[in-house]
Amino acid sequence: MSLLQHIDALSAEEQIKRFPATRYMGSKSKLIDHIWNASSRFEFDSVLDLFSGSGVVSYMYKSHGKRVVSNDYMSMGAVITKALIENNSTTLGIEEARQLLVDHKDTDFFVEKKFKGLYFSDEDNHFIDIVRANIKKVDNPYKKAIAMQALIRACMKKRPRGIFTYVGHRYDDGRKDLRKSFEEQFLEGVEQINNAVFSNKKRNRSCNEDSMEIKAKVDLVYIDPPYYTPKSDNEYVRRYHFVEGLARDWDGVEIQEETKTKKFKSYLTPFSTKEGAYEAFDIIFSKFKNSILVVSYSSNSLPTMDEMIGLLGKYKENVEVIPVDYKYSFGTRNNISRNDVKEYIFLGW
Repeated sequence: MSLLQHIDALSAEEQIKRFPATRYMGSKSKLIDHIWNASSRFEFDSVLDLFSGSGVVSYMYKSHGKRVVSNDYMSMGAVITKALIENNSTTLGIEEARQLLVDHKDTDFFVEKKFKGLYFSDEDNHFIDIVRANIKKVDNPYKKAIAMQALIRACMKKRPRGIFTYVGHRYDDGRKDLRKSFEEQFLEGVEQINNAVFSNKKRNRSCNEDSMEIKAKVDLVYIDPPYYTPKSDNEYVRRYHFVEGLARDWDGVEIQEETKTKKFKSYLTPFSTKEGAYEAFDIIFSKFKNSILVVSYSSNSLPTMDEMIGLLGKYKENVEVIPVDYKYSFGTRNNISRNDVKEYIFLGW
């Protein structure tokens, strides 16, 4: 029995465990059982994951045999779902991966020059440029996505807190991931991603489109947008601009040279303002009013629970909310901020 045949034979629960986890802001990895329990009350064959983020919910639905359309407005999210959702069979051989580490003296030195002294050592920046140059030469789109996902993953694992909102290494808490070399992280990432590739015998699709514009005819839409709260920002691009830039090779973005972090301007999103968030939900619910709607949202965000029920009620005869006790944590091992909230799963049908 081949590796892929063996993976196909796994139960959904066993398959989901193979998903390569990251410390991605807003990831629903700890809530997928709740999301599946809520979704599985309905009969459906196809799903649109409108804000796929880390890709874990798309992967969960794929593991349960659903045809999945996975979308994210960030290129790094689309890379993940290209490698693991749309891709049903292609893996990147470890020797092929090692060849991506060979310096052919044809790099553009972009990371090495532009981000010198900010996030990684000169040696590590050069490594990133070598792998970038070699990934561009890969013809197979799924092998290219696996390689890019592994490189993004390596950058996040080699970065204290996994984010790029500060320079230097002041949050270095000594965790094992920070001690491993970039090469180790990259090759381990390739192996983990390969191990997660499987076929659910459906034509799944990865998209990198505006959530307000995407068209998909599906039975169920899962909606997990950036949570709007007046107390904190929800700018994923600000936190992950380096790896987002890496995913799109900084094409079409203007780096803000005056900033310490060399970030680029965040993408326009209606969820960055209170008024925009309310309007965006109304547009999405109206657009997909003929599909089952499953919405993840937090008790410390706006719209409130009652307001969300009202918005859904405009388009759905039946609305239900499932509260889940949840503890967000983010920070270093010795300085972790925690926020006890309820995560709501709204159902509209």
